[in-house]
Parts: sequence; structure tokens; C-alpha cells
Amino acid sequence: MHQGIAFSFGHIRIHHAGRCAVVAFHGEIDIAAVVDVSCGLDAVTAIPRRPVVLDLTGVEFIDACGLGLLCRARRRVAARGGRLVLVCDRPRIWRLLRITGLDGAFTVTATLAEALDQAARPTGR
Repeated sequence: MHQGIAFSFGHIRIHHAGRCAVVAFHGEIDIAAVVDVSCGLDAVTAIPRRPVVLDLTGVEFIDACGLGLLCRARRRVAARGGRLVLVCDRPRIWRLLRITGLDGAFTVTATLAEALDQAARPTGR
């Protein structure tokens, strides 16, 4: 994938901002959506040392399967020496991350610009 080219896989749109891959989710991220987007998200998270931003600003609902998808992406990016940042501006989604304790597992920002800045920082490896 090259900068300027965008790909859509069901509930996600993938594009690039510099070196950073941006995956913008939309709609409901439930078991059906997870099946729909897993291959696309796996392709993005397979590249070593890649900064990845998961943009949840278009998400209306996320269930346990969706949270599991986010955790899988975080593990895959970390295992390859990259950095993953979430964008979350919806109080309902933010509250779910906090209640489940995942707010401490992810770097979470309110805007895409903040997320891109965070993702571009060195990982320390």
C-alpha cells in the first residue's frame, strides 16, 4: 500500500499519512464486522515497525468481539516493533475502554492529528 491510496474492507477504510497506516472504522464493530475486516487489519499489522492508528470516531457500537479485534491488532503491532494508537472521541466508546481496563492498554487520543503525532514517536527499540 502506498501513500495516497485508500482501501476499503467492509467496516474499515485504510489509508496512509506519511509512514503511518490509518484504519478508520465505521458503524458497528461486532462479531459480523470482525469477520468482515480481520484480513484487512491483519495485512496492515503484518508490516514490521509500522506505526498504526485505529480511528474509532465513526464507530457507533463495539462489542466484546470488537474489543478483541483491537487487542489483537495491538499485540501484532507490538510484536513487530511498531506503535498503535487509538482515536476515540465518543464518550460511550471511551467509557467502554475505561470500564474494561483497556484505556491503560492503549494510547488513546481524541483527534487524528494527536494520534498521528503519538504514532510517529520512536518506540524505543
